[in-house]
Amino acid sequence: MLRRSRELFADFLRQTDLVLLALCAAASLFGVLMVASATRYMHTWRLVAVQSVALLLGVVLYLVISQIDLSDLCKYWKWIFLVGVAFILLLVTPLGIADNTGNRAWLDFPFLPVKVQPAEIVKLTLTLVLAKQLVWLKENRDLSSIPSVLFLAAHLGVIFVLYYKVSSDMGSALVFLFIFACMCFVGGVALRWFLLGGLAFWAMWDLNKIPSYMKLRFQVLFDHSLDPQDTGWQQTRSLMALGSGKLTGQGLFHGTQTQSEYSSALPNRHTDFIFTVIGEELGLLGCILTLALLTAIIVRCVWVARHAKTSLEGLVCIGVASVVIFQVIVNVGMCLFVMPVIGLTLPFISYGGSSLVMLFMSMGMVSGVQGRSKPDWLR
Repeated sequence: MLRRSRELFADFLRQTDLVLLALCAAASLFGVLMVASATRYMHTWRLVAVQSVALLLGVVLYLVISQIDLSDLCKYWKWIFLVGVAFILLLVTPLGIADNTGNRAWLDFPFLPVKVQPAEIVKLTLTLVLAKQLVWLKENRDLSSIPSVLFLAAHLGVIFVLYYKVSSDMGSALVFLFIFACMCFVGGVALRWFLLGGLAFWAMWDLNKIPSYMKLRFQVLFDHSLDPQDTGWQQTRSLMALGSGKLTGQGLFHGTQTQSEYSSALPNRHTDFIFTVIGEELGLLGCILTLALLTAIIVRCVWVARHAKTSLEGLVCIGVASVVIFQVIVNVGMCLFVMPVIGLTLPFISYGGSSLVMLFMSMGMVSGVQGRSKPDWLR
């Protein structure tokens, strides 16, 4: 009995990418530490406790999902699509609540101690369904034909428009767009369609089809004095804190703005601007080490994608990697005042229970691909 248990446990571990798990766990533990520092001024450990529980739950789900065969799971792509749509529609029920920006992007279930962000679930469902569609179109149709591209665009359009209309959360909607672009590019959609998409965006900008407040967020990037008391205020504070950290920082739990009793000193310091906290308290070296760790997670996902046994599994890994890539670039860019503030957190580091759990679930899918990357006769 004991021998059988050992064999089962060994097989369980063989199906798990322990390298990726170690990287994700290290980033998350560091994130818990930085959340503790960023929320110290609140005089409560509740957020740290929530993040710690989310980390433990995430690790368990990572190990469980590593055992799932994505090819079998994606056979139920219609149901997966409906799950994503259902979570978006729940936002229009009494369960949906707005955040401090007015975006109705959260669900407050009475039986859960924390709020759930449907966008995190939709990132996962979109990745799975899109991977299935790309593989099917490539095998049965011309992937770059007008009907195929329109079919793919319709899928994105439904999710993008429905989510934005319901929640007004453009940041998460742009993550969906980036997932779509990366997976279509790797999947083999012709480059002319990406050029056409870029021209469409330029036309919308030139014809003033983009809301003025969104355009202003881009414009202040090129002229920091344009609206320093409103649109550019958060990023101006961020640059001041980052600059004060210099090479080695002011010391953990000793950042001037991070430890200020006033939330206005550094807004959203445990979510959107946690990279600024790292820069102020741990300096340039801390920022470099953080980016190195997150880059290692991305590289591991791409490496697994290149060695996947099927195209579908490889595309899912690319979709997961694209989420981390986009959010790292935008979040760090927000803190450096080179990207607009669109409310995206730093993966594994920023506070967010549902975000952390869904990240581990996504990485669990990558882990399962790694466990099946070799042909059966070599396993």
